[in-house]
Amino acid sequence: MADTDRKGAVVRAALVQATWTGDTESMISKHEAHARRAAEQGARVIGFQEVFNAPYFCQVQEAEHYRWAEPVPDGPTVRRMCRLARETAMVIVAPIFESAGPGLYYNTAVVIDADGTVLGAYRKHHIPQLKGFWEKYYFRPGNLGWPVFDTAVGRIGVYICYDRHFPEGWRALGLAGAQLVYNPSATARGLSDHLWRLEQPAAAVANQYFVAAINRVGVEEYGDNDFYGTSYFADPRGALVGEPADDKEEQLLVRDLDFDLIDEVRTQWAFYRDRRPDAYGNLVQP
Repeated sequence: MADTDRKGAVVRAALVQATWTGDTESMISKHEAHARRAAEQGARVIGFQEVFNAPYFCQVQEAEHYRWAEPVPDGPTVRRMCRLARETAMVIVAPIFESAGPGLYYNTAVVIDADGTVLGAYRKHHIPQLKGFWEKYYFRPGNLGWPVFDTAVGRIGVYICYDRHFPEGWRALGLAGAQLVYNPSATARGLSDHLWRLEQPAAAVANQYFVAAINRVGVEEYGDNDFYGTSYFADPRGALVGEPADDKEEQLLVRDLDFDLIDEVRTQWAFYRDRRPDAYGNLVQP
């Protein structure tokens, strides 16, 4: 595990679950307003939902939806988020549809430091392809590894939606020293309800860091998926930090995360000490 200078102890963190407004301008403006309210409440870091500035267009397979894609870091949304970070002095995790060149598209989250500096990006590794979630039509698998970013509030990682079903990335982020992992998502009612409540607290326990689980909310214009919100923060013991968000309404959550708990838990439950990487080689064989 990376040797890190831990910042903290208590970090006030925020997340936003939002309904789709119908256009990018109003969607970004809505998130800017939420961010300013979070900053007024003392938040120092905030994360938004999967492709926050667009609808969840992957409910259909239509070429017109490539229009939502933007370059990173020089696209209009990222530039605007950089200005917002400087204005609010908050770290921002901004998930967007990235255009990286002709025919190269990724489901990406950009991490921006509190001074407006783009620290880097995470590209979603695991890409689903099933009814209502036709993501392989739009996105290439991520190729930037599992970065953890040194920010003004500590070490932050990102995992995106369908990624959360795969334990390997959660562990890679922990080994790299993550203290808080944001998981922006677009998850609809159905079989996933139980997993939504189970998987991310379990990942927080197994890897001994905080997890911010963010879900979209509401029914959008490009399909009939009912995104059920219920966003939350989980601590390194797997307990929720405060109540989860509503399952139908847009909501801003602001919670205090005690990063000292990470060291406490890692001492009590020595999962990293007791790992056996020498015995795991066959786990990564096809």
